[in-house]
Amino acid sequence: MSGIDRGKIANFGNIELLAKQVVEGFITGLHKSPFHGFSVEFAEHRLYNKGESTKHIDWKLYGRTDKLFTKKYEEETNLRCQIVIDCSSSMLFPIDADQTKLSFSIYTAASLIELLKRQRDAVGISLFTDKLDLHTNAKSSTRHHIYLYSELEKHLASYKKDKKSKTATIQALHDIAELTHKRSLVVIFSDLLDDPETQDEFFQALQHLKHNKHEIIVFHTIDKQQEINFELENRPYNLIDMETGDSIKLQPNQFKETYRNSIEAYFKEIQLKCADYKIDFMPADINGSYHDVLLKYLLKRQKLV
Repeated sequence: MSGIDRGKIANFGNIELLAKQVVEGFITGLHKSPFHGFSVEFAEHRLYNKGESTKHIDWKLYGRTDKLFTKKYEEETNLRCQIVIDCSSSMLFPIDADQTKLSFSIYTAASLIELLKRQRDAVGISLFTDKLDLHTNAKSSTRHHIYLYSELEKHLASYKKDKKSKTATIQALHDIAELTHKRSLVVIFSDLLDDPETQDEFFQALQHLKHNKHEIIVFHTIDKQQEINFELENRPYNLIDMETGDSIKLQPNQFKETYRNSIEAYFKEIQLKCADYKIDFMPADINGSYHDVLLKYLLKRQKLV
């Protein structure tokens, strides 16, 4: 496999093991035990039976009653999640970097799958470029999880000039709305670098999902340092559109202020419209951590249940 983040794959063997490691660290950071109080909810007490594991004994209750009781838990199983990833060529930026927008999205998506697997919730994935390339129904079986990880691994590829793929976010979202029949949490990873003239159509597609009773999180996956702050060296550049091949020569400092004002206004408008439509808009800077993305997901998940 030709993966973007070769160091991580080398350390963990495959994307599933990486996801497990990320989630272990994430849950441990939230709770003393990686399995307690996150994927299960307390249901009731029952008398302790001799020979059972002692790790679920309620010692505070023992101190009050002088009797051994264990805590019984119930799994949270009421969520269906559809993870949607923009796999167009622009998501392969930065070129030759250890981590691209797409690899960040894929590793985060794999970590979400691992979280959902532990909660025995159902999860599916939808991958799109200029068309909907893959759509799976949400399931909770081990075989299905293995299939999802394998499909995500296939997209850990480097940018190739002769294999450019454009973005058709609007049509893909309409297709996903038609194919996702049961109420779900739809988690979208995209750099949102579409034609500004089509913004109304983009929100119509999101409204299609909302009309079908889906909850939506949009993770705006972006390299903030370069794509928003325009922090480039002060030298001539030949900037190339990764989806069309169009290019422009410029000196960054001559356009930095104008560019930053325009791009920030564009994304701010999207964020405000998401708020109007009750869609969660989550900035996801690829220079940040998976932990932040997972925490934002968890907060949304708690609102849904």
